[in-house]
Amino acid sequence: MPAGWAYLDTAATAQKPQIVVDAITRAYGETYATVHRGVYQRSAEMTLAYEAARRRVAEFIGAGSPDEIVFVRGATEGINLVAQSWAATHLEAGDRILLSTLEHHSNIVPWQMVAERIGAAIDVAPLTDDGRIDFNAIEAMLTPRHKLVAFAHVSNVLGSVLDARRAAALAHGVGAKLLLDGCQAVPRIAVDVAELDCDFYVFSGHKLYGPTGIGVLWARPELLEAMPPWQGGGSMIDRVTFEKTTYAPPPGRFEAGTPHIVGALGLHTAIDYVAGLGLDRIHAHETALVRQARDALSQINSVRLFGPDDAAGIVSFAVKGVHPHDVATILDEERVAIRAGHHCAQPLMAALGVEATARASFGVYNGSQDIDALVRGVARVTRIFG
Repeated sequence: MPAGWAYLDTAATAQKPQIVVDAITRAYGETYATVHRGVYQRSAEMTLAYEAARRRVAEFIGAGSPDEIVFVRGATEGINLVAQSWAATHLEAGDRILLSTLEHHSNIVPWQMVAERIGAAIDVAPLTDDGRIDFNAIEAMLTPRHKLVAFAHVSNVLGSVLDARRAAALAHGVGAKLLLDGCQAVPRIAVDVAELDCDFYVFSGHKLYGPTGIGVLWARPELLEAMPPWQGGGSMIDRVTFEKTTYAPPPGRFEAGTPHIVGALGLHTAIDYVAGLGLDRIHAHETALVRQARDALSQINSVRLFGPDDAAGIVSFAVKGVHPHDVATILDEERVAIRAGHHCAQPLMAALGVEATARASFGVYNGSQDIDALVRGVARVTRIFG
């Protein structure tokens, strides 16, 4: 963002540090070549760099092996891959999938598509009063017919953090697998998939200060081995004849075609950047900003806050009698960038009793001055609309 702006839309996409921009520029320029195909030195070196990015991702999220890391376009594609490959071949008519009220559309629609095709059913866990997934309800809802539980690790609207280990224990208790949408988690809190005990984990690079068009699916190796490919083409094959094609082992089986090489290298650099700052420090910094924002906004009588007080890096709110789009427009005039709308979470909006909310979300580059600008802008909204 230009100087003088308060960029408070990191939950949508993070601004990129110069070191990431430089890595992308270098990869497209002086070192660019394809991977996994060329025998010439430049291609071999780019292949090494691409696979080094896979190893770095595995280390970053506590995966047991780089072969458990599948590069995808983003979390949306990762969830669709699991739905179309694992769920479509492991679920049958009468099986059930458990989601929650606060899920992003990307963690709803793919399951609806596969459930409709195979005759499975979807159940929806409600929320507690402060905007967390209700575990008491989950315990009452889960049955042996549930084969998959899919939850957001951190809500993109409310910032509420899931107790993932408890979710895993409940899912595994009935024989179900657990998928976690980690888009809002990986930029803010340390993630260790082994410690979380989940079965699938997805996230997008662009919310982690990396480039767009690159994301990650992690899955337990035995699950990846049991999943058929969902796209055909180059790179994902072992041998092709017109009579029969055999497929490469994971992760190559799921990476058809020329990959987003530069995206993977940019993601590697972004992970190094975040790790260098320290996720504990990032989380503490953003928690302090959330506290400051909620405290200040709560002093404005016409403002309604959503979500828990200890939200991770996200504050959603509404101004009584003012559409969130109007709030965002006036804030834009004050050089404050926020998100306004349903945030790809229309079922959650219905549960909250609103059509939309305004959302401020924070990153490593934000400070108290940005909260001050946000509060001044909201105060101006209340003056204009009375």
